[in-house]
Amino acid sequence: MGDAEIQGEAPRCVGCGRRVKTLFVQYSPGNIRLMKCDNCKAVADPYIECEFMIILIDLILHKTRAYRHLLFNKLHIGSSLDKGILYQSILVYIVVDAFRISVSEGNTADKNSSRSMLSTIFICSEVLGNSLLGNVVFMAILLLGVRYILKLSFDIMRYREVLLAVIISSYFKLFLLTMMVWEFPSSAIFIVEIFVLSSNVVALRVMTQFPKAHCVGICFVAHAAKHLTERWLLRTP
Repeated sequence: MGDAEIQGEAPRCVGCGRRVKTLFVQYSPGNIRLMKCDNCKAVADPYIECEFMIILIDLILHKTRAYRHLLFNKLHIGSSLDKGILYQSILVYIVVDAFRISVSEGNTADKNSSRSMLSTIFICSEVLGNSLLGNVVFMAILLLGVRYILKLSFDIMRYREVLLAVIISSYFKLFLLTMMVWEFPSSAIFIVEIFVLSSNVVALRVMTQFPKAHCVGICFVAHAAKHLTERWLLRTP
């Protein structure tokens, strides 16, 4: 077993999830040959030759093959490169969630359009704090569930991989930013959250290879704990 595979840096077959030595062989610029998986005998990663929109559509359709391509072969989760991606992803995740909370509060800003700059800064800080605390609860419940329900061995590297996969799979939250331009009914937020929940389940299954029911339970409890924290403890809608 090579050093890359020991460190979890080897790519994976998107079909069966087994590690492969290489995904393709390049003979010349623009001339490559896709390699087959020794386990399932299929092309290890056909997404290499696909356009981004095709990959995005398959991600939206929750295809595990697309998630394996994104997490293992594109972002190289498990390598030494994912630490910076993790910190950036957490920051973006919290900021977008803060925007969701502010949108959920309704038209408070319209009712108080004459408030001072200091008041605006205070409200923004409060919303950001609510988002931070809610997501701390979410991540804690998620990792506890992975530890005690899925019984994943205690390895800080593995927990970091799981956390990054779940955050990356919450990409549909970025749709909420379109509310800055277009108006949507409040039910759109609920639909986005349901989609994020189901996407998190697929990502967790890809990372842990555990039964779907267990992954659904962990993700549901983590999301429920976050929203209960925002509603009751922080008194946000």
